Amino acid sequence: MTGAFIILLFIIAVGIVLYIGELRYRRRNPRPEIPESEEAGEAASSDPAASPDDADGGECCGMHITCDKDTLSVITDEVVYYDDEELDRFIGRSPDSYTPEETEEFNEVLITLRPEDIPGWARSITLRHLELPPEVRDSLLMLVNEQRERQTHRQT
Repeated sequence: MTGAFIILLFIIAVGIVLYIGELRYRRRNPRPEIPESEEAGEAASSDPAASPDDADGGECCGMHITCDKDTLSVITDEVVYYDDEELDRFIGRSPDSYTPEETEEFNEVLITLRPEDIPGWARSITLRHLELPPEVRDSLLMLVNEQRERQTHRQT
């Protein structure tokens, strides 16, 4: 009886940890608002190349020249923060004016990002008018290129 009670408590604890993790993930990666016309099915039926995965944030359907999920260009005006609000104090700074400590601050945010969050973070930095230190910018470009190559290899 005691063993069953311990197992039950363990399962409840794991469930709570997973629930909190999901809440943190959703807060960091909000789903885009779907226009009312798409909710009614009007816009979804007009694009035959669209995949059902596109609406719920799944993999790119591969039918476009560039995938919106993979591009670094600014798609929306909405700024998404990746637990990096403290970087806003560097708005307006030139890339060459950062101290080594400030550069490390940018680098720390970059290396703690999940691979799928890196293009979004790059868009967020652009929308916030932050210029990255040269070392961090080079690392960011290298990571994005690696991610694109992996995605290209998976699709072929």
